[in-house]
This record gives sequence, C-alpha cells and structure tokens, in this order.
Amino acid sequence: MFTTLGLSLRSVRQRPGRFLATLLSAFLGATIIMTFNSMHDTAAGDGVDKVSADTLTTAASVVGGYGTLLVFFAIASTLTVNVRQRDDEINLLRNTGATPGQIKRMVVGEAVVVALAGALLAIGPAVLGGAVLLDVFKDSGQVADSVDHSFGPIALMSGIDVTLLAAAGAAFLAVRRATRAAAGVRQGPGRARKFLSWAALALGGAAVCSTYAMKPTDAALMAAPAYGAILLSVGLAVVSTGLLRAALGRVEPLLTALTGASGYLTVRNMRQRASQLSGVLVPLILFTGMATATLYMQAVENDAIKASGLTKSIEDKNLETLNLTVVGIIVVFACVMLINSLYAATAYRVREFGQQRLAGATPAQVLGTVAVEGVVLTVTGVFFGTLAALAGILPFTAVRTDGLLPERGLGIWITVVAIAAAATMVTSLVTAWRGVRVPAVDAVALAA
Repeated sequence: MFTTLGLSLRSVRQRPGRFLATLLSAFLGATIIMTFNSMHDTAAGDGVDKVSADTLTTAASVVGGYGTLLVFFAIASTLTVNVRQRDDEINLLRNTGATPGQIKRMVVGEAVVVALAGALLAIGPAVLGGAVLLDVFKDSGQVADSVDHSFGPIALMSGIDVTLLAAAGAAFLAVRRATRAAAGVRQGPGRARKFLSWAALALGGAAVCSTYAMKPTDAALMAAPAYGAILLSVGLAVVSTGLLRAALGRVEPLLTALTGASGYLTVRNMRQRASQLSGVLVPLILFTGMATATLYMQAVENDAIKASGLTKSIEDKNLETLNLTVVGIIVVFACVMLINSLYAATAYRVREFGQQRLAGATPAQVLGTVAVEGVVLTVTGVFFGTLAALAGILPFTAVRTDGLLPERGLGIWITVVAIAAAATMVTSLVTAWRGVRVPAVDAVALAA
C-alpha cells in the first residue's frame, strides 16, 4: 500500500501540468455542484415560503443534474488523456513485476487524492457562490427577501461524493484499458461505449420527437427538445473517436491540396492519435450542442412572449434564469475541459516536435501542423454539435411559433463557434509554440 502511494506521489510530481489540470476540473466541478445543491439546504430552512422553496429546489435539481454530467466528462477527459500518455510508464511497471491491480490502485488512488483536494478547496468558493446565486433570485423577484442562504450537508456531501466517484470511475476505466493493452490483450470493439451512444441517441431522438405532441402553451414545452439535444450531444461525444476518423477520411484530399506538407503531416498524426484527440472533441461537441440549443430556444421563447404582449411570469423568469445559468456553466466547463485536454495532449508532444525538426521540419511547419489539427478538430466538433442542436431547435420553433427557423439568425451560433474556435486554436498554438522553443536535441532527450 505504501509503495503504491509512493509511486502515485512521484508520478504527480513528474506531471505537475496534468495534476493541475485534473485538480482544476475537480475544483470547478465541485464548486458548481455545491453552489447549486446549497439551494436544497436553503429551501429546507425555517420560514421559507412555498414559491421560494419551489424555485430553489428546481434550480438545484436541474443545474445539479447538468453539473454532475459535466463533472464526469471534465474529469474523465483529463484523466483519459493523462493515462493514455503513460503507456511507457505502465509498460515499465508491468515489466518490473507490478500487477495490473497494483497499477490500477496507483492511478485510481492518485485521481481520488487530487479530486478530494479539489473538492475541499471548492468549499469556500461554493459558500460565496451560493450566497451570490440566492441574491440573483431575490433581485429577480423569484425568491422572498427574507430567505437566508444555508450551506449544509446536502451541498457538502453531494459535491465531495460526485467529484470522488467521477474521478475514481474515470480513472479506473482509463487505466483498465491501458493495462490490458500493456499486457498484450486485444481491445474489444467498445461494445459498452457503442451501447451507451446508441442509448443516448435513441432517448434523445424520442425526446425531440415528443415535442410535436405538445401544445405551444405547455409549461414543459422547452424541456423535451432541450434534453433531447443534450442527449444527442452526449451520444455523439461518446463515439467521437469514430467521428474524427470518418471526418479525416473525407477531408484528407482537401487538406493535402490546400496546406501541402502541413496537411499531409496532420492527417497522418491525427489518424495515429485519434483516440487521444477524441478527448478534445468531447467538450467541443457538448459545448456547441448544449449552448446553441439552449440559447436559441430561450430566444424563441422570449420572442414569442413579446409578440403575445404578455409579461413574463415567475415561471418564465425561473426558466430564463435556469437556461442562462446552464449555458454559463456549459461555457466555463467546456472551455476548461477543452483547455485541459489540449494542454495535456500538446505539451506531451514536445519530444515528437523535436523528432520532426531533426527530420527536417521547420518550427513554422510544426506549428502549421498543429494549427491545421486545431481547425479540423474545431470544424468536426462544431459540425456534430450543431446537428444535435438543430434536432432540438427545429421542433421547438415549429411548435412554439409555427415557423421553421428562429428569427434571430446566425448571430448566436457564430458567437458559440467563435468561443470554441478561440479556445481550441489559442491553447494548442501557445502550447505548441512553447514546445518548439525547446532545442530539438534536448526535446528528443526528454522522457516520453
């Protein structure tokens, strides 16, 4: 046990960047979960009226569910990239006598320690965030001014439990695959992943189609297409490796013709690293799909209420607040997931960049390859995320307004795409630029 713990601590010290990435994901996830679940504690306080309690409970339940899903994806994407880049270390441990069980305990233990540290650090910000969130509800008239914020056991335990379970589960799944590969066991076709993807796509499609069975004035009209778009985004994100390989097959001739050597290198590199790069596609698809669908549906709802000449009810204000809050969470979390995954994946390639330069590639060509990779990833993620979003937007617009497309135009979508593209390109290019600054001989001498 002590030997395993020692290996975990030394591994963390050798990988401070990846350690910080996992810590940041755990910290941010726990902060969001505890902030919104503190609304459950607040709603259960003495003297809270029914309308205020219902508003607080709805916010905690809806956003808490989103938060749990995003925490798992954020930690899983970071840990998956981390573990996949430790093939040499795992092979060395196996060759020196370590059993698969010992390796799993080492990696899972490392993930749990980091996640626990992140959850504990999140308690203070979550207390402050919960108080600020309650003030927002008060200012909008959705909660009575007499309600006091409470941070209790529901918020504390939910944040710690969800964060630790997500870290342990994600680390176990990632290291299980790595140890099987190190032992020479042929990997299966990913039947569980395919089943999860098909299940999410089927449920998402059913939710979207159920929109047509509702009336324009139904209070829950937005719920079905919104959850449908989310499930479709998740279903596509789960099989992002296959989506990336399919996209590469389509764009290879165009990339090679437009960018020459950089395009040629890009296609070869991305085919070899499709499984690692899928960790970047996950947040891109989720961010594009969820943010685009939620913002457009809320815009359609606002336009419909304005056209009817009615004023927004408390329920309408609650729904708008929740939607905007959810989008804010998605933006922050997706950007953190994206930056973490890109940083870990690109920083690990310093040795590869050195080998390319010793083989004759110039620093500009290396950076060009990384830039083209970023463009391909962005276009692929945005394309599939947009498909998932449209699947929810079109039925909602048709039922709510009898129109086919929202009247807001492409402004919202362009903003979402711009944020995704900026996060992808800036992170990958800055990290790669730092890598190519290392002398080629020194870079090749670095441990993989």
